[in-house]
Amino acid sequence: MPHLFLFLFFSFSWATLANTHRHDSFLQCLSLHSGNATSFSKLIYTQNNSSYSSVLELSLRNARFSTPTTPKPLVIVTPSHVSHIQATINCSRNHDMQIRIRSGGHDYEGISYVSQVPFVIIDLINLRSIDVDAENKTAWIQAGATIGELYYRIAEKSAILAFPAGVCPTVGVGGHFSGGGYGMLMRKFGLAADQIIDAQLVDVDGRLLDRNSMGEDLFWAIRGGGGASFGVIVSWKVKLASVPSTVTVFTVNRTLEENGTMLVHKWQSVAQKIHEDLYIRLFLRAVNSSQQEGKITIQASFTSLFLGGIDQLIVLMQESFPELRIVKEDCIEMSWIQSILYFAEIPQSESLDILLNRTGTPVFFKGKSDYVKEPIPVTALEGLWKRIYEEEPGSVQLIFSPYGGIMDEIPESETPYPHRAGTLFNIHYIVIWAEEDASASQKYISYMRRLYRYMEPYVSKSPRTAYMNYRDLDIGSNNNGKYTSYRQASKWGLKYFNSNFNRLIHVKSMVDPQNFFRHEQSIPSLVRG
Repeated sequence: MPHLFLFLFFSFSWATLANTHRHDSFLQCLSLHSGNATSFSKLIYTQNNSSYSSVLELSLRNARFSTPTTPKPLVIVTPSHVSHIQATINCSRNHDMQIRIRSGGHDYEGISYVSQVPFVIIDLINLRSIDVDAENKTAWIQAGATIGELYYRIAEKSAILAFPAGVCPTVGVGGHFSGGGYGMLMRKFGLAADQIIDAQLVDVDGRLLDRNSMGEDLFWAIRGGGGASFGVIVSWKVKLASVPSTVTVFTVNRTLEENGTMLVHKWQSVAQKIHEDLYIRLFLRAVNSSQQEGKITIQASFTSLFLGGIDQLIVLMQESFPELRIVKEDCIEMSWIQSILYFAEIPQSESLDILLNRTGTPVFFKGKSDYVKEPIPVTALEGLWKRIYEEEPGSVQLIFSPYGGIMDEIPESETPYPHRAGTLFNIHYIVIWAEEDASASQKYISYMRRLYRYMEPYVSKSPRTAYMNYRDLDIGSNNNGKYTSYRQASKWGLKYFNSNFNRLIHVKSMVDPQNFFRHEQSIPSLVRG
């Protein structure tokens, strides 16, 4: 036993010394490769820096990856210029440090700020300028900006321009756009990735590339295939969407006692086929019954955005979904930018400036996703309700997001994001908890896995597809080393990308053959050596 202790002690000490040497050499390299070492040094945070923890935690959204045992970066770099990114890539390659790239910090598995090997975070928080050209209906957006900041800047310039992206204002555009990015305007205009017309990226050799210099293969790959597999996205150029000056929203809640099961079943055959100007999203959760004290029931919340006025919406709902019994009193007319606050559950009394707020309170959660091709039978929905009841009301939520509209018209291979024609809706599963101990995390993650297993017969098959922006390491992951076989990577890759995965691997093997930009679910290079 004493010999074992000495072996472990010296092994630990050697690893610590090696990391210290790597850390010091890396910092020295950064100072040599930066144009202005003094100004750059203010953008670098080591574990000895008093601001290190606050910088790390500022864009940390999942509390599962904010524990004493969570691996921490040796260095955080917050570049304010492309040259800082180039220096960080060069020095990371020279000193065998992995890079994690963080835009808004919303990665579901913490991949943008956690690694099991020595690593550095490139945090893009200082690269978030947004230049809106209202006349030409375009915008250049740096990758560290949030979608809330983007919406705010668009509204500054125009009341009739918008952008089709997500509902959570603190999500970063770097990851959101490069994984697809859907929201309430998806059926009318498509995904965020579908709007990208140019980009700037720093590649493995430190070159700053735009669409012309990177070529169409790489430009295709970063619009839905995950930018962090191919380089560091610096900025996007997107086309903006025209919307009416007045839109209409509603949220109506129906419980099982109010015919909720039938309404959910009916929604499946309505929401994907309804007029593309109307988006009806469905939230499912357990709540305390208002009709029977001490009883739990399921609440279905139908949340909608219509690109037009109340009168048009009422006619459309009466024609398409009369069972929901929508009346004028359920509806509110507002501007598109006000609808952003509405769907983010921000009071309308708040100033639009709240969209510039990047901070948030991390929560413990586990998410998963599915795509549905055929309506889920009533009996299966009733079985689903029983499983939602297993946890406390409010801790489990399912979100059904309808497809159809323009999503049916865009070919599966147009971008790496393949979930287009034939998809009725996406399911987003999420479980949230407050307990901080590891046993609680295991309990809730196990629950989520059981719920996911239950749903298997009712969702897409061969493969059972998933949405990359709701990252889920349960469906597969790469090796820690530089090489992962196609067979291993395809376990998760085909679920996210279908047949587009093969083209993504081809692009990766061309632009980053040694697999420098890698993480647990990065596109692998098939070049060995």
